[in-house]
Amino acid sequence: GALREALVRARDDAEPDWAAVGQPIAELMADIDVRHPSPPHVKAPVQAPDAAEIDRVIRRCGAHLLGSFSKNGFLPTYAAFNLIGDADMGGREMLMALTGLNSRGYKNSTLLFSLARIFIAHSPARALINPPWSGIAEPMWEPVQIRHRSAYYDAFFTEALLSYLETGLASKEETAASKRAIDEMVDFCLKTSAEEVPSHDGSTVRVITALAPLPHPRFSRFFAQIKQDLGFGIYVPDCDTTACSFSAATQAGSTDPILDQPLLDFYRGYQVREGANEPRVTVPLNDNIDYEGGVVTWIDNIKGERPYGNDLDPTLNLDILEVSFRNLARWKILETPQRLETVHRIIGFQRRLAETGAFADPRSHIYYLPELYSAYFGRCHAAFMALPEAARRRIDPDGAFEIIRGKVLDYVEGELIAREMNPFDAALALMALAHLGADAATFAPALNCIVAQLGEGGRRGPYRAYEWNKMKTPTRILVGGPEVTSAFVLMGLALARRVMTK
Repeated sequence: GALREALVRARDDAEPDWAAVGQPIAELMADIDVRHPSPPHVKAPVQAPDAAEIDRVIRRCGAHLLGSFSKNGFLPTYAAFNLIGDADMGGREMLMALTGLNSRGYKNSTLLFSLARIFIAHSPARALINPPWSGIAEPMWEPVQIRHRSAYYDAFFTEALLSYLETGLASKEETAASKRAIDEMVDFCLKTSAEEVPSHDGSTVRVITALAPLPHPRFSRFFAQIKQDLGFGIYVPDCDTTACSFSAATQAGSTDPILDQPLLDFYRGYQVREGANEPRVTVPLNDNIDYEGGVVTWIDNIKGERPYGNDLDPTLNLDILEVSFRNLARWKILETPQRLETVHRIIGFQRRLAETGAFADPRSHIYYLPELYSAYFGRCHAAFMALPEAARRRIDPDGAFEIIRGKVLDYVEGELIAREMNPFDAALALMALAHLGADAATFAPALNCIVAQLGEGGRRGPYRAYEWNKMKTPTRILVGGPEVTSAFVLMGLALARRVMTK
């Protein structure tokens, strides 16, 4: 029938009509009925755990990170497939992917995973593959988890270890080990993972790729064999990994010359201007938001390849603002009208997300959850508030940051911590609350969740692996790991501790 014919055309046609190929599958996806989690409201505990308990968890998480780095030579992160697919991927969005992606292998894997979703959704296996869970961030179910290393992950592990050092809780030996690990991870980001790409002005720029050439990603053997079949044969750099790597290196005190590049000049070429270059977003899975002023994800490599088309994620744009604030003087942002305008337009994009409430809708995001957006806004806001007042007025003359801060705090206090949480949710809540100046009394639900669940990770670490980020295509792929949870718990607790001990 039509389905068989579509699959044959996808396989055999030199240039398939992907919209026509996908249509029979899109129609079958209409009743998959996958929904975002909606945890129940719970009564919040009033009493926070003792300071000694908080310190104990911080030390456990710090020791876990350092022990894993010593054992593996890097801090591993894992990918896991949930074959039921993502709640935001219906037939319409699947067609967007087929027509907007550039890699034929990636299109084919998206098509086949969509077929798998249809079968699973209507079979008894559904309950096994997609069981219910506590909180919002999805636990990463074993047995199939694909280990790998990325500069994006190393950047945040660097921030976690810097946070551990800042608490003063690390032993002398742990302090030395942390500094060695930080130096190695910054080197992995800025040197091993650096790649030269063309800029819109004809120059070339050194950016950071999430997956450096083999053997650096340290893939588990299983994924190394199927990577190309899934459509990941050609991997290109992205704007988020670049921003986060530059930020972590800046925080670590790196003097690598790569940091002298004013990234805003490069990002400007990937910034959406309404009516001018909106086709930059070729896979608009979150077309419920206004892209104007936002910067897209994927960077063309030196050969001009862009296998994943392009999308636009709000959290990525927070990371661009954050690294720009940290390098405000180095990049002469206030002295360069074009750079300042790029910042203003990203802030405008974020303000509209907040004012419309779209930031709290999972569909508005490509790679993250609203709770992670909230934590990262806290991180961005902290970098903004560290600037001199005169600089803040130039960057944000209309008070957008205060408007966004209010909206994010309303979400975190009224939704996130008012409902059942898991430790990863709780860590993100603490990052947002502490960074955004919430009353320390609001920390109690998240702190109690984290302390109560210590040990849930069993032999793999203090905590389980949870969804940190994800891909919606070719299917729902979750990224996280026990080390990731330890890193975020450590950062959340360290921030809360700083506020509580003032």
